[in-house]
Amino acid sequence: MPGIDWLIRGTQISVCNCDWGCPCQFNALPTKGHCRGAACYQIDEGHFGDVSLADTRFAVIFAWPGPIHLGKGTGQLIIDRRADARQREALMKIAAGEETEPFATIFNVMTAMTETFLEPVFADVTFESDPEACIGRFSVPGLIEVKAEPIRNPVTGATHRARVVMADSFEFAQAEFASSAVKAFGTIKHDWDVGHAHFAPVNMTGQGLVR
Repeated sequence: MPGIDWLIRGTQISVCNCDWGCPCQFNALPTKGHCRGAACYQIDEGHFGDVSLADTRFAVIFAWPGPIHLGKGTGQLIIDRRADARQREALMKIAAGEETEPFATIFNVMTAMTETFLEPVFADVTFESDPEACIGRFSVPGLIEVKAEPIRNPVTGATHRARVVMADSFEFAQAEFASSAVKAFGTIKHDWDVGHAHFAPVNMTGQGLVR
């Protein structure tokens, strides 16, 4: 059981190397047999105990040699350098799935499936998001560049909108699906021009999603 009360509200952009839609969302195996992904979280309001987390952000980069549920993943946490020492400590605990009921949040699940954790990085994290237009980006200099854009009709080029509602999920209640282009240059390397992306509101506590 969580010992410290915490809450984060904001927006996330998540991307992976799978086809649009991401089979994980439907309990299916990854498109290419392995999973490589990243996500960035803009926290507009929140707290960890008495520590305010308003206007903080962090990103994560992951890679698994097979489906996520088989584990053996490698993970990298990047916290925006604007966070002070107490905020950094709080965000590291949330991102590591601490002070959380088992498997109640995406962070707790990803941590359980990861065996190698790289040292956390404190750097400039750029985040831009317009879910209604399916346009967004996040980046960390020297580590990762992510661009999300609308899925396009292959014949007409028109924007194809797809929104998924999850009745029971540890990541999001509703998300707008999009397309991603990703380059990661650090120990975890990503490189794709067309992959899955989704935009989702973040409203989460140590007990899971607030619906």
